[in-house]
Parts: sequence; structure tokens; C-alpha cells
Amino acid sequence: MEARPIMGPCPHPHCDSSDAHATYPDDGHSFCFSCETYTHGERNMQTSQVLPMTNRATSPLKTTGISDAIAERKISKTTAMKYNTEVIKAGSINIHHIYKYFDQGGNHIANKVREVQNKKFWSEGNLSSAGLFGQNIFGQAGKYITVCEGEIDAMSAYEMLGSKWPVVSIKNGAASAYENCSQAFEYLNKFERIVLCFDNDKVGKEAGLKVAGLFEPNKCLIMDMELKDANEYLKTNQREKFSKDWWNASPFTPAGIVNLSELGDDLYKENYCETVQYPWPQMNDKTYGMRTGELVTFTSGAGMGKSSIIRELMYHIMSSTKDNIGVLAMEENIKNTAFNIMSVEANARLYIKEIRDQYSMEQLKEWEKATIGTGRFFAFDHFGSISNDEILSRVRFMAKGLGCKWIILDHLSILVSGQEDNGDERKSIDILMTKLRSLVEETGVGLLLVSHLRRPSGDRGHEDGREVSLSHLRGSASIAHLSDSVIGLERNQQAEDEIESNTTTIRILKNRYTGDTGVACRLHYDKETGRMTQIDNPFTED
Repeated sequence: MEARPIMGPCPHPHCDSSDAHATYPDDGHSFCFSCETYTHGERNMQTSQVLPMTNRATSPLKTTGISDAIAERKISKTTAMKYNTEVIKAGSINIHHIYKYFDQGGNHIANKVREVQNKKFWSEGNLSSAGLFGQNIFGQAGKYITVCEGEIDAMSAYEMLGSKWPVVSIKNGAASAYENCSQAFEYLNKFERIVLCFDNDKVGKEAGLKVAGLFEPNKCLIMDMELKDANEYLKTNQREKFSKDWWNASPFTPAGIVNLSELGDDLYKENYCETVQYPWPQMNDKTYGMRTGELVTFTSGAGMGKSSIIRELMYHIMSSTKDNIGVLAMEENIKNTAFNIMSVEANARLYIKEIRDQYSMEQLKEWEKATIGTGRFFAFDHFGSISNDEILSRVRFMAKGLGCKWIILDHLSILVSGQEDNGDERKSIDILMTKLRSLVEETGVGLLLVSHLRRPSGDRGHEDGREVSLSHLRGSASIAHLSDSVIGLERNQQAEDEIESNTTTIRILKNRYTGDTGVACRLHYDKETGRMTQIDNPFTED
């Protein structure tokens, strides 16, 4: 067994490494992995010769003229010679691999050099003008060509396919796949089929899909590999398995395209979606309730009753389900949030201290136990503006870490105030709404979002009972576009009739689930209890 090298400081004056110099006891040769100086040696260490390696930036290109088996990767000498791959050795150990690249005329114009021990790469020459690795050795047309993510994988695949089919590699990993294959489009497109054999990871799969989109339909086949890459098959002696996976490569289909005939019994399997009815029957007639996996936006002007409605909804979800609920109320502290929830149970406005003080601590504790004491409410202890990413992380944690199926976010405008988009509220809202929409899709949470209305033109404002429309949403059209439902609140605060001045009209502005819009119901606010109760709607649509 070959002795392990002894690591220590580099003795050469041009290098200041303290631990990168390796001396190999078998014959005394050494190599510095920092300055790349190789020293030939004999066993008696008396006739050593210092040979500095070619600097990366200099020419001519590094070459040894030695093609040998890459034993550590189980690649044969025959394959290495086929691909013009050379090695720099220290005794029996490969120190560097040299992968040669050629231009369209077959001229050697670039190298990629791999430092074996540290798995580092660097390039020499004009790599950007070179073709794919291996392109120079295969014909300009044929039935199949395979494209791999790296040189080692290309040589591995070539061996495992019996050295029968052309295999090439992109130049700089998955990140360069699209650019490299675009440059080589004319060459690749002359083959009948292109098999993409990129690494079995997220980056590799995404690169494969992107490259496949360059070519006409059914031109590209994408391998579905069980192992990490082609070389893993070779190293673990699974040549037949690789060949099978190669022949079973599937034609590329753009994401999202599905043949409906293939749904089969899945057509009748319901996607998991929990539905909770609203506490007001007439609202359910139009909406069929609230559903997890949806984003519902409640919007109104000031004093329209949205806080009261949100209180009712939080309490109703708690009392009608066993679900956890998350609350991010950006304009109130968590104590007020707690008292708001308790108020519905108590039929009393406990969020007002003077009213709360009318009850004994024992009574308050009972209401606490029945609501927030269930351990199912989680609130974000924060006041004021906060970055989008911080909000998203809290929502994601509530959904995934705490198991909250319903999350209330109140309100959108304050979330985007003072953010980094140069005061551009519309841009900030676009960004946040897009991310919230994605988060709902990711987590399946039911998100209830509060948004304010902008001041309408004309003399009559929303406080005078003006009808709400989607165009009145403050900030951005993305609020309407990305919400599953938009629910507007209307109230004439200035009405002389006390019942009318304390009644909120619920108008469905958008309803993706059923398409049914318009006035849903009217809710009367009881100033004694703080509750919202549905009353008959005498109004008809204009």
C-alpha cells in the first residue's frame, strides 16, 4: 500500500504556504498544492529536481503527451486517449487531469485543468471560443448524441454505452448549460436525438429543462437517473443500469403541459382543501366558505368595520375547527390581539380597558381559557414596518413550524411602508403580493389579508357609503390579480339613521371559486357587545 504524503510548509521561496506541500515517502517526490511546484525525487532524495508548473495565465497550453487511465474514476486509458485527456502524475498518483478543448477547425485552443485532491478547476487559453468537450472527435451528424454536465461524466457515459455513441460535455457545469448548448446549437441539432444526462440534483434538472427548450419538440430526451451522475454508475459497476436508464430517457415536455387523458382515477381524487364556512349564511351563498390554499383580501376605508370582521373570523375559525391560527397585526400589540379574540367570546368589548375593568379577574380568565388559552393562536410581536423577507419568514414558520392552517395579515400598506424600493409603494406591493401568493401555494395555508382603499375621486368618499370597486384598491393591481377573492366593505358613517351608520355592507369584488360577485350581506355592529350580526338586506344592486 502506498504511504500517505507528509504535509508541511512549502520550501520554495516563492511560496508562503504553511501546510500545502506534500512529500511522498515512496520515492521522495513532492508537490505543493498552493504554488503548484512539482519536485522529482529518488528514494535517497539526493538528486531531486525542482520543476515549476506552467502558470495558469501563460502559454503555450499545458500538455504532457501522456494519456493514462483515470483509476480513481474507473475511466480506462482507451477512453482517456479517445478524449485527448492527459494526466500529470506524481509516482502512481494523478495530481492533475488536463481536459483539452478545440475550436471548429480542430485546433487545440484551451484546457480545463482539474486538481484531483482539492477538486479545483481552472482554465487555460480561450475556453469561451471552444466547442463542447469531445465535439472535435465525433462526426457532424448521427442518430444520438449525449450531453453531460462534466468531462468525467462524458467519458464515463461513453464507456458505459459501449463506446458506440457520441458523448460530449458542456464547459462550465450546469450554470453554463444553456449558453454552451446555444453556442453549439448547429452542431447538436444535426443529430436526430439529443440525450441530456445532467446531474441528478435540482440545478442539473433545471438546466436540462432549459436546454431542452432550445430545440424542436421531441428532439431532446432527458435521463431520469437514480444515482448522482454518470460517473457514479461507472464507479459502482452499474453499467447495465446506466444503459437502461439511457434508453429509457423521456422526451422533453415543457412544464405544466399535461395530456388530460392520462389523469385516470386522479381526476376524481380531491386535492386536500379544508373549507370553513363564514359565520354569516348569506356570504356563504356566494363564496361557499373560506378554503385553505387561498388568498382572500379584505379591503375598506377607515372605520368600515374590518377590525370587527377580522375578530369575528378569527373566533369563528377557532370555534368551528381544531386548526392553529397565526396573526400578524402590524398596528396593534399582541395584548390587544388577545383581548380582541376574547371579546367575541365575552360578547363585550374587552379591548377597551374601561369595559374590561368592569369584569372580575376570574371571569376574564374563563374567557382567556376558552380562546387564547387553547394554545392555538400565535401572534407576531412586532409593530411598524418590516422587510418583505422577514414577513415571509414569519408566515412560513407559522405555517410549517407551528402548523397554522389560517393566517391573518393586517395590513398590507404598513407592511410596505418605508421599504427599500425608493418609496415606490406599487412596486413594493407587487413584490410582496407575488411572494405571498407563492407562499400560499407552497404551504397550502389559508391567508386572510387586509388592504386599504385609496381615496376615490369626487366629493363622496368611502366614509359616506360609496360603493367599493377593484379600481379603488390602494397601491397596485397585483392585489386583485393575485387574490383568490377580494371582499370590499362599505359603510355610511355619516348616515343619520343609527342602524344604517353602524351597518357594513359586504361586497364580493372578486370570486375565483364560483365567479359570483356583488353584495353578499349586511352586518350590523352592536356597540354594546362589539359583535357583527347579519341582518336582512333591503338593498338591491344598482
